[in-house]
Amino acid sequence: MEAKLYRIIFPVNDINKAEKFYSKILKQKGTRVSPGRHYFNLGGTILACYDPTADGDEKGNWEFHKNQYIYISVPDLENIKAEMENLDYKSIGVIEKMPWGERLLYANDPFGNPICFVDEKTVFTGN
Repeated sequence: MEAKLYRIIFPVNDINKAEKFYSKILKQKGTRVSPGRHYFNLGGTILACYDPTADGDEKGNWEFHKNQYIYISVPDLENIKAEMENLDYKSIGVIEKMPWGERLLYANDPFGNPICFVDEKTVFTGN
């Protein structure tokens, strides 16, 4: 059996804001699985927005930490950029084409989590 990426956790400090942001960007409602967790199924991998306080972790056992970029392929990169510009976010870059052919957009969600949206027609997997 091969290893398979099945879940990525983005720490957030407002689960409702996270749900609104990602529902709009990803064009799906996702599922609230606990008071502080909202899951989005991205082609078999779960993007889990996690608000430790809303989940009852009052002691602060979860620490925000720097993440590596999470790469999400999307069918319409321009639309993602336009949608983000109308939402709350920490930063948003420009759509650019990389030397290996991918068209992408680097950004940070409202909580500072680094995301990279990649045009699905240009996704490069090393092959």
